[in-house]
Amino acid sequence: MKRNILLHPDPRLKKQAAPVADLSDELRALADDMLETMYDAPGVGLAAPQVGILQRLVVLDCVKGENERPRPLIMFNPEIVSSSDQMNVYEEGCLSIPEQFADVTRPAEVEVRWIDQNGKEMQETFDGLWATCAQHEIDHLDGKLFIDYLKPLKRQMITRKMVKMKRELARA
Repeated sequence: MKRNILLHPDPRLKKQAAPVADLSDELRALADDMLETMYDAPGVGLAAPQVGILQRLVVLDCVKGENERPRPLIMFNPEIVSSSDQMNVYEEGCLSIPEQFADVTRPAEVEVRWIDQNGKEMQETFDGLWATCAQHEIDHLDGKLFIDYLKPLKRQMITRKMVKMKRELARA
């Protein structure tokens, strides 16, 4: 089932998400809903706070090639256990901040540990878009948005555009 994605500014997007204590069928269904919502948007990542659920859950799939098989990842309680000293700059966007993009500098490589939908602990090293996406989505769990990495003026400009967009959507 597709979920509604919260749009910035929304106070729920700035809150810390709670750790997932145990994997219920309800949480597994939420993860499936989040994947459906992410693919439909379309996006490459989505965090539970973006659909109004303050739980530490993210979904990712950074496979973009048309002839490549999708690689959906469901991560409960993801955490970055190490990151490279080498940095990367990616133009980031966010499903909660549609049509707004900015260059963000992050570690080029990260090692992430999480629990999958079967309750198994997983650990993997990501680079490129996968590394950026994992960091971006884990930031959401801590109430941090990609625009928080920008200079105040640029951040305020994007926030004003979003306030205007939300006002127009409410009128429609």
